Amino acid sequence: MQGKTVVITGATSGIGEVAAVRLAEQGARIVFTARDKARADDTLAALKKANPNAGHAVHMAHLSRLAEKKRVAAELAREPQIDVLVNNAGALFNKRSETPDGLEMTFALNHMAYFVITNLLLDRLKPGARIVTVASNAHRGARLDFDDLQSRRSYTGFPVYSRSKLCNILFNRELARRLSGTGVTANALHPGFVATRFGNDSGGIVRAVLKVAKPIGAISPEEGAQTVIYLASSPDVAQVSGEYFYECKPATPTTEARNDQDAMRLWDVSKQIAGL
Repeated sequence: MQGKTVVITGATSGIGEVAAVRLAEQGARIVFTARDKARADDTLAALKKANPNAGHAVHMAHLSRLAEKKRVAAELAREPQIDVLVNNAGALFNKRSETPDGLEMTFALNHMAYFVITNLLLDRLKPGARIVTVASNAHRGARLDFDDLQSRRSYTGFPVYSRSKLCNILFNRELARRLSGTGVTANALHPGFVATRFGNDSGGIVRAVLKVAKPIGAISPEEGAQTVIYLASSPDVAQVSGEYFYECKPATPTTEARNDQDAMRLWDVSKQIAGL
């Protein structure tokens, strides 16, 4: 990764931060987005310790808002080169809320941030570049209702989160199809059930369940970051695209996640929502 630039959304905690630091240790320059200034400063300090002379950088943004996604993408697009884009920022919300754009918060952050930032950076990605999308096996059991993508009819935190992770895999599938022949690859992954800050701010029963489950069955952020690092850096997957990985190996997502018509439809709807 010596001399390469890696852009990561959501790198101030959990697997995003671990991946950023480990890739920096391999020689990469890390450019990341953050919402919290104090945590961003901590991550920047860790990156400078890992690779002191790389000129790591942070861009502050609220990635749930369309204007913020577009602004930060425009800032990132000024990078002389982007070798790897890691879409990682996401959250689970126990109660439904809407962004100023009228989008349900989970959909806006977990799916639309990936979609908008990736699309606005595509021109900066040259042959050999990689796009890595953090999805989840939480997509299992989820189905998309294109008549209610904003979950206005009913809302329960985890099922809505599951649908957003299904969106991630469908997005990656259509992205890889569109990138075919360009030399740019796109792969999604399941990091595992990781003991991170994830869900800590969701409130209600979701937070209570995660508080009990994490100490019992969760893996460490170090373990959870391994597939991100692998897809971002390993020569073994330099030519692989459109796949879904778990524990650094190809895995098979659900039938719903392999629906090409849904993938194309979600792309078209997302493009319309974003005004791209």
